[in-house]
Amino acid sequence: MTTTYAVLSEGLEKRFGAVHALRGLDLTVAEGTVCGLLGPNGAGKTTAVRLLTTLLRPDAGSARVAGHDLVREAAAVRRLIGVTGQYASVDGDLTGRQNLRLFARLHRVRDAAARADELLDRFGLADAADRPAATLSGGMRRRLDLAASLVRRPKVLFLDEPTTGLDPASRTRIWDAVRALKADGTTVLLTTQYLEEADRLADDIALVDRGRVAHTGSPAELKALVGAYAEAVVADADALARAAGILDRLTGGEPVLDRERRTVGAVSTDPTLTLPRLVRELDAAGVPLVDASLRPPTLDDVFLRLTDGIGDDANGNGNGNGNGNGNGNDDSSNDSRELVA
Repeated sequence: MTTTYAVLSEGLEKRFGAVHALRGLDLTVAEGTVCGLLGPNGAGKTTAVRLLTTLLRPDAGSARVAGHDLVREAAAVRRLIGVTGQYASVDGDLTGRQNLRLFARLHRVRDAAARADELLDRFGLADAADRPAATLSGGMRRRLDLAASLVRRPKVLFLDEPTTGLDPASRTRIWDAVRALKADGTTVLLTTQYLEEADRLADDIALVDRGRVAHTGSPAELKALVGAYAEAVVADADALARAAGILDRLTGGEPVLDRERRTVGAVSTDPTLTLPRLVRELDAAGVPLVDASLRPPTLDDVFLRLTDGIGDDANGNGNGNGNGNGNGNDDSSNDSRELVA
């Protein structure tokens, strides 16, 4: 079956002065899926989003979004996408209802009032619809901001760290909204620093490091790259070396010893290793075992082991803003309400 891509970029490059923010970004996002864009601060995630939403022009490379060329058909791209940045962009002096009606009219949506009411109901904001946005809680403002990006039913929605600073309950509501959008057929490109968020929402993940996509795959596929973590707790610190030898042989990874905690652990490169086998081998070697575990990898493990944790940005120190002047932060974002075709 042929895959249709909502986002397809090849060799995207972007510089801010002497800093090379994107160094040949190749990215594919299949239609109707959620793709998580992960990476260290300054890795180029937000610069990539700003290019793919036409807020910046690439220095080199090409991309198609919703079937249209990013540069030659920028207006068509803008008509088919929505963007929600890291910070709420709604007008605090207007009510929630007024904000959504304003965005609907700017986007020439027929029956702006009805569309605004529909979105207020969908995002659980109907009871607070006539309060000034400035009086809403942080979570309610983020939901209002997300609703504003959906007034014209975009084919592709870009979410740049949409749950930053939200409490767990508000974050869960945003997650539910993203799942509902996917169910409706909307393609979502999500950048986030919450790895649990990507694990729960993303069909595929693109791990960005130093301006390139370093690894791609489903959360399960990426976890398989780093392997499970085997750990043994021994009764006697003198047995650590013996236990380390067993873990070295079974896992293929380099054991890490902690004499104070009397533990030894290693990342396993053997997908067939099981906890019963680990315990049997340690027992057979006469290791006085207190506890043993074989922990499946998390996306935190993937992030830490597959990136160097150091990104480039417009100042070269993680504090640029990707706005083309070399004086801001690549991982902060002005919002999409600029994208009025």
